[in-house]
Amino acid sequence: MFVRRVFGRALSAAAKSESSAAAAMPINRTPSNPLEEFFEADRSTDEEKPVVYGRSWKASELRLKSWDDLQKLWYVLLKEKNMLMTQRQMLHAQNLRFPNPERLPKVRKSMCRIKHVFTERAIEEPDPRRSAEMKRMINAL
Repeated sequence: MFVRRVFGRALSAAAKSESSAAAAMPINRTPSNPLEEFFEADRSTDEEKPVVYGRSWKASELRLKSWDDLQKLWYVLLKEKNMLMTQRQMLHAQNLRFPNPERLPKVRKSMCRIKHVFTERAIEEPDPRRSAEMKRMINAL
C-alpha cells in the first residue's frame, strides 16, 4: 500500500489516514515510456486544495521494519529523490519555480535515517563476517 502511494505522488501524507490517502492516489500507474518515471504525474490545474506532502520517516519507525522492507523503502526513496531532482533541474532550466521544495530534504533525511538504522544493525551483529558484509553493503548505498 505504501509503495503505491509513493509512486502515485510522494511520501505518505501525515494529515490523511491510510485508507483515504490510498483511495485518493492513482493505483498501478504504468508509464508508457520508462523515462516518465522521472517526472511527477500532472495534476489538474483546477485543483483548489493544495497537495499536502508527508513528513520524513523517523528512526524509531524504521527500527521496527525488517531488513528487506528497509531495502525496498530505500529504493523507493531513491527513485523519489531522482524524480524530484530531475523535475527541479528541468524547471530551473525553464526559469520556473520548483513547487514544494521541502520534499527533497524530507526524502534525503529519510534515506539518511535508513542508513543509520542499517549501521546500528550491522554494529549489533555478533558474527564479525556478517557484520563486515553488512557494512560493505551499507557503504555501497
